[in-house]
Amino acid sequence: MVLALCLIVSACASSNDAAKMLNPDPPEKMYAEADQLLSRGKFEAAAKKFEDLDRDHPYSPEARKAMVMAAYAYYRAGKTQEAIATARRYTTMHPGTKEAALAHHIIISSYFDEMVGPNRDQTNARKALAELQTLKARYPDSPYAKDADNRIRIAQDMIAAHEMEVGRYYLKRKNYLAAINRFKTVVTDYQTTAHVEEALMRLVEAYMALGIKQEAQTAAAVLGHNFPNSPWYKDAYALLQSDGLAPREDTGSWISRAWRNFKLPKLTSG
Repeated sequence: MVLALCLIVSACASSNDAAKMLNPDPPEKMYAEADQLLSRGKFEAAAKKFEDLDRDHPYSPEARKAMVMAAYAYYRAGKTQEAIATARRYTTMHPGTKEAALAHHIIISSYFDEMVGPNRDQTNARKALAELQTLKARYPDSPYAKDADNRIRIAQDMIAAHEMEVGRYYLKRKNYLAAINRFKTVVTDYQTTAHVEEALMRLVEAYMALGIKQEAQTAAAVLGHNFPNSPWYKDAYALLQSDGLAPREDTGSWISRAWRNFKLPKLTSG
């Protein structure tokens, strides 16, 4: 009996302690205070305040917006990982809501801030690209989607530049198959970037080194058809000529198929 009473008293005390930990202020007041901290540039404090609101008043109308505003405040504070985690939580819990596009935008901006040069791993660029594609697909009318195309180009260019860096590294060390795989990625997945011309030329170089001359001729033909004035085409043409060859497309080649799938004009054999 005594033990039971002790347990009841203990439970009541714990309940009272938990209640005391919750902010007694109404959610609208907490939101206003967090917003004021944000406007004063106290971003991390604002993020914490928004999170307090979400925790203490989870079913209030202000709680949902507080979550995405916490992500925004973390981003402004330079806390990109916290911003991503909080915004991701929002998109998971509240997809399709008015603020969901903003949450995706915060995630994208955070990944962009973490992007590094092409000589380093491009995980953040790849994640940003995936998030941009999600934003465009789910919220095409969002103001944040209007800026997506430009950012997609930037992310794709960075990834393609990295693939070229690695491909050139392998090519220089005569690891031709590994080099081809990297250049193939650029030709297949990043045809709209400025790196595709060099990628095609490097394919000519790698395939010639392996003695796979038909693929080398196809790469040169695709390069010449789509970029006839490119200095990379001149190099590819000269390399083939040095072996008594000329650009000639094999329509069954993966290179030719990649460009057909991209809906460019069909190439003619030459």
